[in-house]
Amino acid sequence: MIEVKELTKRYGPAVVVDGLSFQVKPGVVTGFLGPNGAGKSTTMRMLLGLDTPTSGEGLVNGRRYVTIRRPMREVGALLDANAVHPHRSAFNHLSCLARSNRIGVRRVVEVLEQVGLAGVARKRAGELSLGMRQRLGIATALLGDPGVLMFDEPVNGLDPEGVRWIRHLMRSLAAEGRTVLLSSHLMSEMALTADRLVVIGRGRLIAETSVGDLAARFDRGVLVRSPRAAELTGVLEAAGATVLVEPDGGLAVKGLEVAEIGDLAAGYGLAVHEVTPRSASLEEAYMELTGDSVEYRAAGRPGEGIGRREAGR
Repeated sequence: MIEVKELTKRYGPAVVVDGLSFQVKPGVVTGFLGPNGAGKSTTMRMLLGLDTPTSGEGLVNGRRYVTIRRPMREVGALLDANAVHPHRSAFNHLSCLARSNRIGVRRVVEVLEQVGLAGVARKRAGELSLGMRQRLGIATALLGDPGVLMFDEPVNGLDPEGVRWIRHLMRSLAAEGRTVLLSSHLMSEMALTADRLVVIGRGRLIAETSVGDLAARFDRGVLVRSPRAAELTGVLEAAGATVLVEPDGGLAVKGLEVAEIGDLAAGYGLAVHEVTPRSASLEEAYMELTGDSVEYRAAGRPGEGIGRREAGR
C-alpha cells in the first residue's frame, strides 16, 4: 500500500503540496489526476525519496522509501523516461540497476522481452525514440518484480499500439494484486485503465473516488424521445421530474430513473423511442471538478488577447 499522510512541500513562499493525504491500495489501478502544477510529480518524488517533505510523510508498505534496503524489489517507478545515460545500451542500463539490487541477468532479459525491446537491447539509450525510452523506463520499474508501481505519464511518445499495451499492462499488474499508481493527462485512457481516482488541485486533495462515482456526481439526467413528447412531458413533470425540451425535440429529464420513466410512459400508453441515461464523461467530470484549480488557462478563442499579426503566425 501507498500512504500519503499530511504531506506538504514548500519551495520558499510557494506551497506545491499542501497537507495532502490519500491511500493507494493493491488490486486496482489508481489514477492520479490534477492540472499542470497541481503537485502530482512532486508528490511522487517525495514518495521515492527524491524530494524531502517540508512536513508529513509518504510511506510504501508502512516504510519510507529511503529505509528500504533493496528498493527495486519492493517499488518500481517511472518518473522520467530520459533519466538514463545516453551512451549506455538498454541492456547495460538495466544490468547496472539489477546488480545494485542483487537481481540476476536473466530478469534483465525477461523484462526487455516483456516491454518489446529485446531487438534493440544493445542499442544506446540516446539513439532510442521517445516511445522506446518509455518502454525502457517501464522495464526499469518492472525489473525487481515489485509489488508497488508508480508511473508518471507512461504513454508519452507511444503509438496507439503502445498506448493499448500500457493499458493492458497496468490492468494485468493490478489483477496480480499489485499496487499501481498512474498519473496521466489523457482522460480517455484513464477512463479505460483506472478503477479509482485521486484528484488534486493546487497541492490539495479534491476527490478520492471511483471512476464511476465521479461521473455519477455530474449526472446529466436521461434523454427521452417520444412522438408524443408534449403529453409525456406533462406526465413526467406531474411525477416530480424536471423536463427540458432540447433543440432536436428530445427531452432532458432529471429526477426520475430510466425504469420509472418507462413505467410511467407505459402506464399512460405513450410510445417511447429512446430512453438513454446520460452521465458526464470522465473528462467532463474532471474539468468541472478541477476548474478552480487550473493555474495556466489559455484565452477563450485562438488568437484572443494578441494582435492579428501574431495570431496569424
